[in-house]
Formats: sequence, structure tokens, C-alpha cells
Amino acid sequence: MLPANLPLYQQRVEQHLQQVLSQQPATDSRLMQAMSYSLLLGGKRVRPFLVYSCGTMLGASLHDLDGPAAAIEALHSYSLIHDDLPAMDNDDLRRGKPTCHKAFDEATAILSGDALQTLAFEVLSSHPYQQVKADTILQMIQRLTSASGYAGMCGGQAIDLAQTNQSTTLEQLERMHRLKTGALIECAVQLAWLCSPSADTRECDNLLRYARALGLAFQVQDDILDIESDTMTLGKPQGSDTKANKSTYPALLGLENAKTKAQQLYQEALNALADLPYNTDELRAFAQYIIERRF
Repeated sequence: MLPANLPLYQQRVEQHLQQVLSQQPATDSRLMQAMSYSLLLGGKRVRPFLVYSCGTMLGASLHDLDGPAAAIEALHSYSLIHDDLPAMDNDDLRRGKPTCHKAFDEATAILSGDALQTLAFEVLSSHPYQQVKADTILQMIQRLTSASGYAGMCGGQAIDLAQTNQSTTLEQLERMHRLKTGALIECAVQLAWLCSPSADTRECDNLLRYARALGLAFQVQDDILDIESDTMTLGKPQGSDTKANKSTYPALLGLENAKTKAQQLYQEALNALADLPYNTDELRAFAQYIIERRF
């Protein structure tokens, strides 16, 4: 079930990202081409959707949410560029097109990732907010920094690399994914809450519970699709995790038990939303979309 506002939010963040890139100085055209190629290559825009959907539900304006939505997507795009590099996952295909280092070269890919990472914080800190105070902007910067660095995404990637060709427990696998994938998904709902008028930390806690379950469900479904889908549908090489001898949920649990795990996480996400005093239909639909998607 596709959430009604998903295409709208995808288009909105795409337009804002295009605007942000168009405002950059003419420093190096090839670097800018590589940044644009990776940032505007499409994708599900999961993290911006959560910023917009959670933020508007809590009373934030779309204008104010444009900043964190664009920032978190720029940071996510940087992580994908570096993740695809030969020194990491060595992938040739991303979203149905050659990865950045294949379309350009490794050095340009590294620099474009670096530039998108710093662009994320530039966007988050300089966005012309209307109802977000300076101390709250600082909190948003701190949250995104923590989620993307050693204690979050980068730490998870390091664990992922270290666990390749190694036997892994389910607990270790979940810890890795909570950091590598989940940290930014959780950060998205935190940024939305910080942008909103809500001062109720219980609301943020419930959204974090939702995001934690959603982040793991996303990864479980990714692992399932790596087995059941195909390269054309996925937009990336099918079976790449198996070929790289990476630990996955189907490898540890079996395919059917992995599907059961995805359903359990989906229910956990719905349970977290049940405690919120808002209409959460859109977030419920998004959780369903995450575990039913085919790419």
C-alpha cells in the first residue's frame, strides 16, 4: 500500500535538493555533476518522507521541514556513494544506473561523497526556518552528527565490513543494522519532532520506537529481496550479499522465518503508533509499504 503523500514528498525534497545544488558556487563542474548524479538519482526517499510525515502530523510546516528533509537525504546519498566504492561493497549498480565511481571515477566519487556530507550540515544549519529557534537548530545538527558518525551509521558500516566472511549471531546482526541503517531512520523522526511545536518527549519516544522497528523491517525486507527479486527490479545486483558472504536475516533464520521476523517488526511499529494522539494512518501505510515493497 503506497502512502498517498509519498510521491508528493519525494517530489518536494527532489525540488529542494535541486534548488540547493543550483545555489552552489561554480567551483568544479565535474564534482558538481557527480554530486547531482548521485543525489538526484531517485530512490525511495524514506528518510525525507519520515521527516515530512511525522513533522506535519506534529504541527510543523512543510517549509521548515524542507531543511532537515534535504539534509538527511544528502547525508544518506553520501553514504551510498562511499558504500559502493571498491574498498567497501564494490558495487557497480545503484538504482538501476552505474554507481558514482563507475560513472565518473573513484577519486571524484570520494570527493562527491565528502561534499554531500558537508552540504547536509550546511543545509540543516542555514535553512531559513520560520518557527524553529537557534538552539533547536543546534540540537538538530547534534542529532544528525551523532546518527551519521562513529556512534551511528559509520560505526555500523565498520561492523558490517568486519563481519564479512565471519559467523554472526542474530544479536550482532541487529546491532549492526540498528547503527548502519536504523540510526538515520531514527534521526529522521527526531528531526521532525524538533521542528514541530510538540514539547512532549513521550511523543518523540513513541516515534523512535516506530522508527527502530521500521529500520530493522526495512533491512529484513532488503535481505529477502536479495534472494527473491532480480537485478532489474532491485536496481542493484541481485544476490550481492550472498556473493559477498555477508550475514543476512535469511541466512541466519531461514527465508520463511525472516518473513515472519519482518511481520513481527511491522507489528511493533504499529504498536508504537497506537500510543500517539494523532491520525497515524499515513505512517501505518508507510510501514506496510516498507515490508511489501519489491525493490
